[in-house]
Amino acid sequence: MSMSSAEDAGPLSKRVPDLSAMELLIAVARHGSLGRAARDLGITQPAASSRIRSMERHLGVALVDRSPRGSKLTAEGALVTDWARRVVEAAEAFDVGAQALRGRRDSRLRVAASMTIAEYLLPGWLIALRAERPGTAVSLLAGNSVFVAERLLSDEADLGFVEGLTVPAGLDGAVIGHDRLVVVTAPSHPWARRRTPLGAAELAATPLILREEGSGTRQVLDAALADHGGVARPLLELASTTAVKAAVVSGAGPSVLSELALGEELAGRRLVRIPLDGLRLRRDLRAVWRTGHRPTGPARDLLSLTRSGPGPGTGTGTGTGTGTGTG
Repeated sequence: MSMSSAEDAGPLSKRVPDLSAMELLIAVARHGSLGRAARDLGITQPAASSRIRSMERHLGVALVDRSPRGSKLTAEGALVTDWARRVVEAAEAFDVGAQALRGRRDSRLRVAASMTIAEYLLPGWLIALRAERPGTAVSLLAGNSVFVAERLLSDEADLGFVEGLTVPAGLDGAVIGHDRLVVVTAPSHPWARRRTPLGAAELAATPLILREEGSGTRQVLDAALADHGGVARPLLELASTTAVKAAVVSGAGPSVLSELALGEELAGRRLVRIPLDGLRLRRDLRAVWRTGHRPTGPARDLLSLTRSGPGPGTGTGTGTGTGTGTG
């Protein structure tokens, strides 16, 4: 199959003069002087002369007649200048459109976060972001880690935050901190008076007040107790950390919750922390985004703020990776 002469000639970018040369030719036509055209564009006259000569060699025609009285376009130069104006006008329209896209992107930020991060860390980060980007409107969707992954994968969020063991499938992520889960009860619970640490087997056998399946908290606990018989049938399953805390404070039963969420209750002795033996309940806090769509604009700035210093109860750290599961 034969190819057209344009295809034979190679890429268009190699056959057409660059935009800066076209802008210079238009300026020469406007000013009637290569020197004034150079000053208008902020370049030296020797650089302008060199650019015109290069353009003439590229096209194979003379474009400018130079004389002591100034610079005048040749007939071919006038024709090329008319074509160049159309290209420059199209480039200006392209630039305006690109700026509009950047402006639209930078005017909003959609964040999806798992409950613990949404309640205890994000408010501080968003206050700092507002100081840097006062014109950016931020919307926040809060749910469990499965919910966060779904919002990102359906392009309903620009950046997500999850707690758990892995990066959800289809997402990339970076570790922004760490958290511990702790066993807590009301002061009236028998565990609050025990003198020895609670064992993993006893914790696994005890009905607890827990977050729902799909939450990062539940995922970490399920994995930690898998070798000890698994989590007993929950006493209650609730969809928010606040609801779980309220139930535990009321004396309904013990729970395992994020250390981030317990500062006020532990300090005020409304809840008691129960020492635990032989069980590691540590988890990573991650920022996540769709694979291949690394954060830009406000999302990039928010990600940077999460790494600028540790939040309450967290350490800092970074890392990337993909995997399956729910954070």
